[in-house]
Amino acid sequence: PYTTLFRSLVKEVKKKGEAAKVAIRNIRRDANDMLKKLGKTDVSEDEIAELEDSVQKMTDKFIKKVDEAVEVKSKEILTV
Repeated sequence: PYTTLFRSLVKEVKKKGEAAKVAIRNIRRDANDMLKKLGKTDVSEDEIAELEDSVQKMTDKFIKKVDEAVEVKSKEILTV
């Protein structure tokens, strides 16, 4: 009985993790859209590319943190 409950909790944790990653990707998309608008002004293409790279690195960093948090919480739930 408890294992079913724990598995459903882990499933819920994973759903929340996926939702967080989608939110992070949406923020990346919005940031890249703003950068493209900047490209139409006097900002150079190199600067835009550098900023887009920076946004991607931050995205990767935070998605990794979400994955790690999901993993830790899932293990915590299953070892109780």
